[in-house]
Amino acid sequence: MKFSHLKQIIAFMQPLRKIDAIHRIADNTIKIVFDRDIEFYFDLRRGNSHIFMCDGLKRSKVYQAPFDVMLAKHFNRAKVLDISLYNNDKIMRIKAAQSSAYKESITTLQLEFTGKYTNAIILDGDDTILEALRHIDAGSSYRVIKVGQMLEALPQPPYQAKEYPLGNVETYLRETYTKELDKRLHTLKQQKCSILEKRLKKLESSLNGLDDEVKLGETVAKNQLYGNLILANMHQVKPYMGRIELYDFEGQRVAIDIPPHLPSASAISNYFFKRGKKAKQKMQNLHIERQSLQEKCEHLRRFIQTVNEAKDIATLEMLFPAQSKGSRSKENQSIETFWIEGYKVMLGKSEKGNIELLERARARDIWLHLKERPSTHVIIVTDKQNVPESVIVSAAKLCVDFTLFEKGRYLVDYTPRREVKIQDGANVLYNKYQTIQIEKG
Repeated sequence: MKFSHLKQIIAFMQPLRKIDAIHRIADNTIKIVFDRDIEFYFDLRRGNSHIFMCDGLKRSKVYQAPFDVMLAKHFNRAKVLDISLYNNDKIMRIKAAQSSAYKESITTLQLEFTGKYTNAIILDGDDTILEALRHIDAGSSYRVIKVGQMLEALPQPPYQAKEYPLGNVETYLRETYTKELDKRLHTLKQQKCSILEKRLKKLESSLNGLDDEVKLGETVAKNQLYGNLILANMHQVKPYMGRIELYDFEGQRVAIDIPPHLPSASAISNYFFKRGKKAKQKMQNLHIERQSLQEKCEHLRRFIQTVNEAKDIATLEMLFPAQSKGSRSKENQSIETFWIEGYKVMLGKSEKGNIELLERARARDIWLHLKERPSTHVIIVTDKQNVPESVIVSAAKLCVDFTLFEKGRYLVDYTPRREVKIQDGANVLYNKYQTIQIEKG
């Protein structure tokens, strides 16, 4: 971010008088709502920090780190005392006050857009650090960022910054969001689609490599024939022989290769019968395996389309939730799991996954399904809490995106799991429900 731009943005923000809401919407992005509905976003990524404006950007998850707790405690519904440039550097200070029955508490949020030192730091009236987005110890930098320590000022930049007039500041901030979003979104989509396409290619390879039913049937018949021929000609079979020629039941001469480690005629016949039985079982289950692979491929194709249709970063972060460190829970191959505003949302990848969802869901969990047509099943895990409408809308969108490729408007029914009665497999009946309309594409 240019120093000149930051000065002009601060001048634009100075008339603001109240912070109505403040929270992180992504790991390095803070959203502040001023004067009821004026939204500013502060992206504090090192090397690409900037400020932008847009309307109603969703958060990828609810953050509850000490920094977020202090941010809410000191700045939610606070009166803005001053917004200013600090130390003639790319640093913004927002000084705010919260009134209580006893005294007025004054706190400063220092937002640093200074390259490797980029940070958000909460300070008390004496510039003592209350919390920070990034803690820095003495081993990493000469400037320690630690709770309870006085904040050391950065050395002033050794250059004279040039002026770059912005014109309309709000237009610039909104265009910054659009440009940055398009760039990041394009890059993220490429990365995520590459991961999914690799999985899809692997599944398609497995699907194409499945045995053919006709060939398996021939293998069954051949092994059963060999087993019966050995039994019928036991007097000709010698232990550990590697090959024998016999006449089949139609008088045709047949050469049979035998594993040399088999010690008797009965062991040889059992060997062929077992091979025939194994091939028969494989043939009988082949359609199940093929259907499972086809459903997984179809799920990944819809997943790829959903990623390509994503309109913001928060949607991609929801589709690819971060794995918990130290988590050893095995990924369920039949269920896809997402997190929407802190709520766990599960989606069946196949009929097996849909059945498992129905069996696992609790009475007060919310079940979603396309109205009057086959679709994937979706469950919102409520933990007996009231679910915000925004979460239901996002879950309904997942239900549509992972069922259909075609764009259009679709109706999604939702109801508590206790209202859903399983009939056969994943087929259900439900009476009490609500319906929401979702637009795809």
